[in-house]
Formats: sequence, structure tokens, C-alpha cells
Amino acid sequence: MTVRICVINGKGGCGKTTTSTHLAAAFAVSGLNTLLVDLDRHKGASRWHKVRPKSAATVRLAQSKAEFGDIPKDVQRVVIDCPASLRTPQIREIVAESDLLVVPLLPSIFDEHATKLFLKRVMAIKKVRKGQKDILVVHNRYRARSRASQDLDAYLENLGHRPHAYISDRAIYPQLAGQGLSVFDATTKPLQALQEEWMPLIEEIEAIG
Repeated sequence: MTVRICVINGKGGCGKTTTSTHLAAAFAVSGLNTLLVDLDRHKGASRWHKVRPKSAATVRLAQSKAEFGDIPKDVQRVVIDCPASLRTPQIREIVAESDLLVVPLLPSIFDEHATKLFLKRVMAIKKVRKGQKDILVVHNRYRARSRASQDLDAYLENLGHRPHAYISDRAIYPQLAGQGLSVFDATTKPLQALQEEWMPLIEEIEAIG
């Protein structure tokens, strides 16, 4: 069964590409045939894919909707790294066609306001409004003792969108990205601890799929 995961937010710099590449790597490492679709104009996911070692679990790549319109039957997971916008009919169509939405955001007043507006626009899409799609929020660069992180949790609680995962603010993420890797591509204890932070989100996706 093919499951399409749309990673999107209306604000840039919130961790969409980090989320997309980590989900793709996690699925690939688990043995699922995975397609990563890079629709973001910055093409960060494409650069990640380009330097990904051949020894790592295979993740296929597409860079346009035309390339993944007819998904091969053997592809089990499709992770779509979307641009920070819902303005184009193509992106709204992708949201409507996806099985679920993953919305990463950072602990800042700017992300709070932007995400609130974005979620309002998402809910205007018919299939989302009718409850046919789950919206899974990711609290990115999480710091448990940070006032900003605590404020974001309270804000999301008020919106009715409690985070499905808390991803720590760690320097290892840009280091791994530069090598085309993720925390799922190694089994060291430090990385295993970080893998656990992603598991609630991945388990929720698998339950929906």
C-alpha cells in the first residue's frame, strides 16, 4: 500500500526538509520502498539525496509532480517536501491527494502566528475540512526548559493541535544533512536516543497508513 505524506507549513525555515529527509530515511531503513519528492524551490532535499552514500538505505528522488504523478506500484511511502505556500493550485491539489499532513514548526512567536494562518488555509481545502486527512504537528528544535518551547506547547494546545513529536535542538542534524544522512542511518547510542524522538510521529503515520 502506498502512503503519501505531505510535509508542509506556510512559513519557511521551520524544518520541513529535515523532517522530510528523516521520514524518508526512517522508512527506507525499515525496509520500505520510499520516494522522496522535492518540490521546495531551495532543493535542499535534492542536495541531501545527491550526497547520500550508496551504502545507506535507498531513497528514490523526484523533483516535480510530473515525475511522481504515476507512482510505481512497488513504492510504499511517498514523502513530499513542499514549498512554504498554499497559493498554487498544484500544491493545494497535492495536499488534497496526500493521505496525511506533517506540519513542523519552531518555538517562536513568528511561527505561532504563521502556523495559525496556515492551518486556517489548510482547513479551507475540502478534503481536510471534512476530516479526511490527519494533521500531525512536529515541535522542532525543542528545548524542554525553554520558555519559548513551553509557550508553543500552550499555544498548540489552545489550537487543538498538540505535537506528535518533539525533536531536540541538536547540532548533529545539519552535520548529518551535509552527508546525506539521518539519525536513522546509524546505531550509536546517541543517535538511537534521537531516533526515539521521531518514533511517535512515525508510529502515528504507520497507524494511519
